[in-house]
Amino acid sequence: MDGEHAEMVRLLWGPHPRPARGPRPTLDLPRIARAGIEIADAEGLADVSMQRVAERLGVTKMALYRYVPGKAQLVALMVEAAIGPCPAPAPDRPPGGWREQLEQWARQLLALFLQHSWVLAATVGPRVQGPGELSWLERAVSALDGTGLTGAERMDAAVLLVGHVRGITQQAHAAGGPTGNPEAQLGAILGDLIQSHGESYPALTAAFVSAVESDGRDQAWEFGLQRILDGLAALIDRRAASHQP
Repeated sequence: MDGEHAEMVRLLWGPHPRPARGPRPTLDLPRIARAGIEIADAEGLADVSMQRVAERLGVTKMALYRYVPGKAQLVALMVEAAIGPCPAPAPDRPPGGWREQLEQWARQLLALFLQHSWVLAATVGPRVQGPGELSWLERAVSALDGTGLTGAERMDAAVLLVGHVRGITQQAHAAGGPTGNPEAQLGAILGDLIQSHGESYPALTAAFVSAVESDGRDQAWEFGLQRILDGLAALIDRRAASHQP
């Protein structure tokens, strides 16, 4: 493990010894992460910097460097704090079958991403993940225990669901609203275009009219989520049938 990755692991997983030199510590990593999250939630990830976080905390940038070596590590701490541990099932409610568990998991993840949409940009590409973030993957993979799917398939199922959550969050963020249904935002413009050129796009025209006439709120989210779960159900049933005597 190279030095950069080792430092990231230490920051995310611990231990976190106090700085050996200098005045008595006045900060800690959770407080630093919260300050960065407040800036990112209000202004976006691009506006997060060591200087801005230091100013928000009332310290100098050099004082902040005693705890976090740079922006990459700062953003990693912010992601871990914003995502946090996957919520545990309610103690008075049975967890249900794999489909119910994954559906609830996906809805919880969507709510989290909509609250902190900057996490999308901060979680692209290979990187060290913290214990809280990994607990979400653990919950999704473990929900598929006993289904007959291989470990790789269970991982792929979780990644597929995360991809759907990310796509809907990106659409909602681009549309300036929390619904994940940008068609509603562009309805007037598309309606005018279809009326003018509908003969060139008959299938699209019929589909668009149907979408407008229905209550399309969260339609893209719900449709995609259910079709992914339907596909997993079909694969699980097929795998079970193949193992019958």
